[in-house]
Amino acid sequence: MRLMIIGQLEGFISQAGKIALQKGAKVVHCEDSEQAIGALLNGKGADLVMIDVKQKIGAFIERLNKERIHIPVVACGIGTDSRAAVKAIQEGAKEYVPLPPDAELIAAVLAAVTEENNTMIADDPAMKNVVKLADKIAPSEATIFITGESGTGKEVMSQYIHRKSRRKDGPFIALNCAAIPENLLESELFGHEKGAFTGATARRIGKFEEAHGGTLLLDEISEMDIGLQAKLLRVLQERVITRVGSNDAVKVDVRVVATSNRNMDESVKKGEFREDLYFRLNVVNIALPSLRQRPGDIPALAQFFADKYAEANGVARKKIAKPAQDALKSYRWRGNIRELENTMHRAILVSTGDDIALEDIHLQDGPGPALSSVAPSTSSGSTSAASVQNPGGVESLIGRTVADVERDLILNTIDHCLGNRTHAANILGISIRTLRNKLNQYKDEGRDLPASVAKGF
Repeated sequence: MRLMIIGQLEGFISQAGKIALQKGAKVVHCEDSEQAIGALLNGKGADLVMIDVKQKIGAFIERLNKERIHIPVVACGIGTDSRAAVKAIQEGAKEYVPLPPDAELIAAVLAAVTEENNTMIADDPAMKNVVKLADKIAPSEATIFITGESGTGKEVMSQYIHRKSRRKDGPFIALNCAAIPENLLESELFGHEKGAFTGATARRIGKFEEAHGGTLLLDEISEMDIGLQAKLLRVLQERVITRVGSNDAVKVDVRVVATSNRNMDESVKKGEFREDLYFRLNVVNIALPSLRQRPGDIPALAQFFADKYAEANGVARKKIAKPAQDALKSYRWRGNIRELENTMHRAILVSTGDDIALEDIHLQDGPGPALSSVAPSTSSGSTSAASVQNPGGVESLIGRTVADVERDLILNTIDHCLGNRTHAANILGISIRTLRNKLNQYKDEGRDLPASVAKGF
């Protein structure tokens, strides 16, 4: 756990840092938010930020988002100043901690962040076999390629491998290659010097340098431009990087874990992904099963997410009723664990009873049979009436253009995901870049976007 402390608060916030040190955290202290941003850009990574409530928290979080630095922020203030606490939460802080610090409260905050980042449920036999393989290869230095459908938990598995490795005391740095524009991805990976390009107002350390001594996750690497793939291959072979705008080589000691939701053999055949890079990355392959292939884990995962969002929204924890559990286990889960998480978030918000009931579970197609039990198509290629889940819904599409149906599907899916575009893209089976382009198109066309969709513009 790497903790960044920002501000003074009459010395109380430093006391919080000392408590965190006693709990095993590595602590960095910055005088103000500007110094903190500079430290983060220059490779001082953090898993959690505790910031003086007197600092400009909203501006700090906005700057973090602009620099694509994803760290939970906890505000700290003297006493129980409810007005300051509410303002901090409204500006984006995840929690408010009153000072002077309570040792148990600081420990609980650190534990909550650690638990949220590290939880992996794997009781189903299909998943147990995967975990056994991960346990065997984790202590090695081998590069690992994790494959599986979108939302199957590839990042959680990569974190699990890091914690089981000899690099567990080093940083774990994740980079989503699909979420960053192509012209910025090279800078994110290798860093840049001041003035290297328009907007480069200061030197920035890239993810390879930030992950020195630890593990670097290259999430959805199959979305990387083919030209940048060649530069990545060189780094993996020579273990040196060159910042954009510099000629100086910098040695890096990093274990790379890559993930993809694509069929990589097909991507290589189509020329979308370099074969030599694929072989370099795919020393060990871990193939994660879809959620429908591990039904034994669904109740435990659903309860975990229900408890998580009950706590986040300040409501009582609730058990999931048996009929609701049965519906969850029989559903197809095209969006896998991410779709289940969104479903349970919504369920805990709408539930009014003592338990989460069947009517609280909102599924896109309604509770239905698992994909494997759907009647197959006839030999002529037509679909039998029994295999159509919602024939009335199909009839309602007649007379509409494909573009209109696609737009409604995209917007409704984002709304279902409570505005989370990454989750929506995974459920839709498209890249975040494609989703972003579609939304920009609808905006340019003057379409009315739901509030949960429009908030990102």
